[in-house]
Amino acid sequence: MRLASRLLLFHLGLAGTVHAQFSNPNFKHVVIIVQENRTPDNLFQGLCAAPYGACAVPPTSSAPYDIQTSNWRTKTGTIQPSRVALAGTYDLDHSHPAFNAMCDMRAGTPPTCRMDGAAGIACLPQTGATCPKNPQFNYVNNSTGILNPYLTLATQYGWANYMFQTNQGPSFPAHQFIFAGTSAPTGLDDTLGIFAADNGNTSGGCISPSTTHVELITPNLTSPPYGVENSSIYPCFEHETMADLVTDWKYYAASSIGLWTAPDAIQHICLPSGGKCTGWGTHVVANNPSQVLTDLGSCILGGVTWVTPTAVNSDHATQNDGGGPSWVAAIVNAIGTSKCTDIVNQRVLTYWQDTAIFITWDDWGGWYDHEPPTILGGVQGDYQYGFRVPMIVVSAYTGPGLVDNQRYDFGSLLRFVEHNFGNLGLREGELGFADSRATTDFSAFFRMNRRPRKFTIIAAPKSADFFIHDTRPPEAPDND
Repeated sequence: MRLASRLLLFHLGLAGTVHAQFSNPNFKHVVIIVQENRTPDNLFQGLCAAPYGACAVPPTSSAPYDIQTSNWRTKTGTIQPSRVALAGTYDLDHSHPAFNAMCDMRAGTPPTCRMDGAAGIACLPQTGATCPKNPQFNYVNNSTGILNPYLTLATQYGWANYMFQTNQGPSFPAHQFIFAGTSAPTGLDDTLGIFAADNGNTSGGCISPSTTHVELITPNLTSPPYGVENSSIYPCFEHETMADLVTDWKYYAASSIGLWTAPDAIQHICLPSGGKCTGWGTHVVANNPSQVLTDLGSCILGGVTWVTPTAVNSDHATQNDGGGPSWVAAIVNAIGTSKCTDIVNQRVLTYWQDTAIFITWDDWGGWYDHEPPTILGGVQGDYQYGFRVPMIVVSAYTGPGLVDNQRYDFGSLLRFVEHNFGNLGLREGELGFADSRATTDFSAFFRMNRRPRKFTIIAAPKSADFFIHDTRPPEAPDND
């Protein structure tokens, strides 16, 4: 692992034997798994100890993971973090105002976040529970090994030290950026720096109740703050998405309406009628995310696939039951062990050999993280970028222990999709939204001219069979 990390830190030196006969310039499938509400400092402290790895701030070749283990910053000094369960009893505010509080913006060109204001984020306990002291300054306890599937994936494949959510707010705009590269109502609004900044008052999307509205953020020439919420709009938008560029796509969600079902907020995809989206056909699998597992068993896998979880498998602080790491492992294992094949460049390849898997989290969830985001220049900087979120990259062409120190965001993810499907005529930045503002595309995680790695099953407490036969209603992850 250290060797792979060292080579990456020095511009990804070309270690290993090259097998040109296995050259595979494009993946047939890109799978984007989106979990909920975590930062690297909160969820991945396990990367800092044996047998998984070591951490340093800034990272080094021998301690490649940029995770801060102590002396978390406050406005008055530092505080030592405490442990908390993955399935907790309180949630933290992660709205756009909460971003402003934690960021503690310093004026400048560009402006910067001091990253000392996490204590100003409100704590929201479950009914009958109370918030602990310093609730924002906690990390997930892995004494039971509950996070081991995540840690195994991160250390056996690729980890991005500097992955940031694009937006400075919660789930609804985050999922819009992941699906479409923007949370703006229209393409022109994106150009003007006008975005849906927070969640709706009831839900989100074109089949929401007529009273639903989401707050809009608009540029503010007097700073700080760098964006102001001074109007609202019904959350049914009209602009291109990645699903318009790659027409072979699937989206798995816990409900047909909600903050996490991004296609339902796009007018021409949803085609709302009678309280339902009538236009997305079989592209959207609502009310049953685990169908991704049965579809994989039936050799059904889109060119681009987004997978969002049910509440219990989401990692959302007050909604999950600890199932998230097993849920993610089940999807990866289903791809890795699949007997399904494609014909690629006149060769027969399994799903494992022609699929790139990205595992990320939609927003920071209000948890502390030490790394300040880059704030974009011009009007885009009034809402971009947000805080760090974890990112794991998995493929047969990703070396073990590969750590990348470039800066990424959701736009980079879409940019990779465009890069990957260049053989279909796509170009990087084609949507013209966050994909065009990003300067990275994740291609550094893949060595496509190397022999594909043999897949090793990711050990997890719950198997795919558990999720396929789980009879609990597929609830969406709360309301944020």
